Amino acid sequence: MPATPTPDPSPQGGGEQDDAFPAWPDLVLIDGGKGQLEAAREALAEIGVNDVALVGIAKGRDRDAGRETFFLSGKPPLKLPPRDPALYFVQRLRDEAHRFAIGAHRAKRKREMAKGPLDEIPGIGPNRKRALLHHFGTVKAIERASYEDLVKTAGVNAATARAVYDFFHAGRG
Repeated sequence: MPATPTPDPSPQGGGEQDDAFPAWPDLVLIDGGKGQLEAAREALAEIGVNDVALVGIAKGRDRDAGRETFFLSGKPPLKLPPRDPALYFVQRLRDEAHRFAIGAHRAKRKREMAKGPLDEIPGIGPNRKRALLHHFGTVKAIERASYEDLVKTAGVNAATARAVYDFFHAGRG
């Protein structure tokens, strides 16, 4: 039986085993011009990756699609003809990367905005939060509740009731 190839753990090694993906890409497209290209090159160099081709893609004057300039380390900038199929392909890649990043940012922002004061109290998970809101109706009502009222909430023990009460009443005389 022939020996099975093992992956090369080094970043520059192929890192391949049979049909597996290589450890590093052959090409990285950077959304931006010379400055972004240089920053990406420095970041990769810091982790020991020096043999990956980098290409910076800057939009044209007035951010006009179709007039992109391509920047390669150590080579003069180049432009593709406005109707070049390769240019269309790169534009679609960039637009998809933007769509993905914007969607991820919006989802994160939505999660952050959904957080409330109850999320900051240690020991309050989704179930206790739900129980408190079901029992009192609003966060304002929970904030005004006495310790005795908090303890009466189903699913809330004395320690949790004390944590909630102290959270809302700490520093009040």
